[in-house]
Amino acid sequence: MTNNQKVIGNDKANNPPKGECRQCWLHAYASREVHAHLRWREDCPECVSHMHGRHPEHMIVK
Repeated sequence: MTNNQKVIGNDKANNPPKGECRQCWLHAYASREVHAHLRWREDCPECVSHMHGRHPEHMIVK
């Protein structure tokens, strides 16, 4: 799932509050759908890249 995709029927996942990272919010609130392609105990590369506050500025809700 790319950063621009939306999860159908999950308004909370698609509407992060101001100051939150769109990608992290989606991955947190639509975790099953977003992480379905991962194997058991496999880390999500997108989540790992954003750990410790490393969020691209364009992904933060203004």
